[in-house]
Amino acid sequence: MAGKTLIELRGLEKTYRLGGGLAVPVLRGIDMTIREGTLLALMGPSGGGKSTLMNILGFLDVPTGGQYLLDGRDVTTLSANARADLRNARIGFVFQNFNLLARTSALKNVLMPLEYAKNRKGAREEREWAESLLRRVGLGDRMAYQPSQMSGGQQQRVAIARALVNRPRILFADEPTGNLDSKTSEEVLRMFQELNEQEGLTIVLVTHSPEVGAFAKEAYHIKDGRIVGGTYTEK
Repeated sequence: MAGKTLIELRGLEKTYRLGGGLAVPVLRGIDMTIREGTLLALMGPSGGGKSTLMNILGFLDVPTGGQYLLDGRDVTTLSANARADLRNARIGFVFQNFNLLARTSALKNVLMPLEYAKNRKGAREEREWAESLLRRVGLGDRMAYQPSQMSGGQQQRVAIARALVNRPRILFADEPTGNLDSKTSEEVLRMFQELNEQEGLTIVLVTHSPEVGAFAKEAYHIKDGRIVGGTYTEK
């Protein structure tokens, strides 16, 4: 069950400045609330602003106007280093293209983000945690495999385990089933549902697909940089 407000956006804007003084507005006054423990779909057509919004929410980009409140704190004006610290401590990402290191085992791919963690555990404890995550996503027998030795669905499961290794409070999945067949897509989306229900993890699915959005508890629809609607199945 979703709980308190985790993220609140107030009039968030993003405009890109091009050569010759040309301004290209991408986000045009976004108001949004993301509650702790929800499974939210951020939906809309390509070019509508979904990925830009996700990048701002995940501290990969900064807005040019409005407020971004995280746990009630305005994080809009944080320095690049402070954003990186928040991203490493609180945010997990899963991408359409998996973004795994090619000639590296599944286990080492999962361990990789811990190299940037501020509060490191012992090597043995970190390895045991990474192994437990790979078992959690059904890859207990594939830990030594490299990406080229795994299917697309298995690679995405490695990417999910990697996204969880820093124990994030919120997980962003950007078109996570875009390179998967329909059966594997459903398996991955069911996994997100399980993580949300069993672990209470806040998850944001970024997608243009109504079929993917149907797995979420609530949704925001974005078009031309504006919120144009929403659906809420959990109150």
